[in-house]
Amino acid sequence: MKKKIIFWAVLILLVAGGAFGYAYFYKNKGQDIKYRTVRAERGSISAYVTANGTVNAVITVLVGSQVSGTIQKLYADYNTQVKMGQLVAQIDPALFQAQVSQAKATLENARAAYLTAQADISTAKSNVEAGKANVLKAKVSVEDTNRSLKRSLELFQKDLVAASDRDTAQTNYDSAVALLEAAQAQLKANEAQLESALTKLEAARAGVKQSEATLELAQVNLDHCRITAPVTGIVISRNVDVGQTVAASLQAPTIFTIAQDLTEMQVDTNVSEADVGRVSVGQEATFTVDAFPQTTFRGKVAEIRNAPITIQNVVTYDVVILVKNPELKLRPGMTANASILVAHKDDVLKIPNSALRFRPDFARREAAPQKGIQAAPGAPPSSAPSLPSIERLKVELNISPDQQGAISRILKDTRSELEAARKARPETISAKVREIGTFTRSRIRSVLNEEQRKKFDQMAEQTGTQTILPKFRIWVPMPQNRPMVVEITTGISDGSFSEVISGNLKEGDEVITEAMGGNTKSGSFASSQSSAPTMKMR
Repeated sequence: MKKKIIFWAVLILLVAGGAFGYAYFYKNKGQDIKYRTVRAERGSISAYVTANGTVNAVITVLVGSQVSGTIQKLYADYNTQVKMGQLVAQIDPALFQAQVSQAKATLENARAAYLTAQADISTAKSNVEAGKANVLKAKVSVEDTNRSLKRSLELFQKDLVAASDRDTAQTNYDSAVALLEAAQAQLKANEAQLESALTKLEAARAGVKQSEATLELAQVNLDHCRITAPVTGIVISRNVDVGQTVAASLQAPTIFTIAQDLTEMQVDTNVSEADVGRVSVGQEATFTVDAFPQTTFRGKVAEIRNAPITIQNVVTYDVVILVKNPELKLRPGMTANASILVAHKDDVLKIPNSALRFRPDFARREAAPQKGIQAAPGAPPSSAPSLPSIERLKVELNISPDQQGAISRILKDTRSELEAARKARPETISAKVREIGTFTRSRIRSVLNEEQRKKFDQMAEQTGTQTILPKFRIWVPMPQNRPMVVEITTGISDGSFSEVISGNLKEGDEVITEAMGGNTKSGSFASSQSSAPTMKMR
């Protein structure tokens, strides 16, 4: 009996001691929870878009050959400074020189044929003139014999001449007519000969022109054997050697690559489609290259090319940054890590981004979010951005059923994009939400007519831009080591700090960035308060 009593007494003591130790240990650990805080301060903040790119010369010329042949001589090499028109390569001209000589001989033959045709024309013209004279003479003879015949007939009727005289007159007239017909036939033959000579002259003239064109082409090909620099610059690439045969049958082979001016360079960067909306011409940019990691090069955005670059379903756009290179440190082909300054503000209230990401353990364990507090840490609430409703557009813009359907689809797509934006990094949410809001308004405006657009723009002005800015909740320390949540609206971010646009936070206030020490996994602290207090926005 005593053994049983001792056994139960010891067991009760052990259980009581364990319960007391457990409660005391975790109570003290819960009370030992500490938080690392940072003061909200004023200062400058800059937002950047980062991208990788390649350093290239502003103007790069590929020097090729328009004729096929063997490289006879090279007058330039890598890094050779060349001037416009300077001879840089020579192709063996023997074949093309022979073609020029052949073309010259053909031209001489054509010119000789042309001179022969001219002589034939002169002869034909003389024959035509002689034929005309013969016809005229025959006509005179016909008229004379005709008068004689008439006189003989009159005299014969009066029996004043013999029949033989009449017959002689008739014979003379018939002979004259025959001679006239022969002369006219000869004249037509001479005229036909003249026409033929003229045709031969035109053919000879065309042959001369064709031979001249053939000679000109042969001469051009011969001249192309001398390859000259089209611009003043430096040779950055040589692709052939002496004795190598180049074939230009399909396309001109590249012999040299010449950069016009290496003191003026450009960086072709690939900016993602999510960030390209924030980039504009004239913005300042900085970049580094692996060859000079400690040197920061500065330039400006000169061009945003509209041609998309799609690689594995990732769409980027070429943003061209111009940069001075007086010391010739930058070389074509270098990889650049660029940062484009898309926004900058001075004297703004800012807090570290770690404060946007922090959330106490007791808040994580809450089964459901409190009213007015976000469900996910660091994500913008569902009310941002504020989207116009179909009912309001029906009343204020009098939109048609087709317009209603189109706008409904746009708003549905926008909500999907906002859900995706909530999963992004806190420092990028602000820009993404802004971009989504701007793009949505642009799409809605494209559906409206001119009058509706004016009213829609007035609605946007009345609503203001604050409705599309993302909201976050941060935690501030309070007495008795109880954090309190504060809702704020953020602006631009530089990746480390974010601008605070509105909210119950002022300069010098401390914000929690990290929990340190204590049993953060215990439910003792969470059980001490069923919900965290909330500070409403001003």
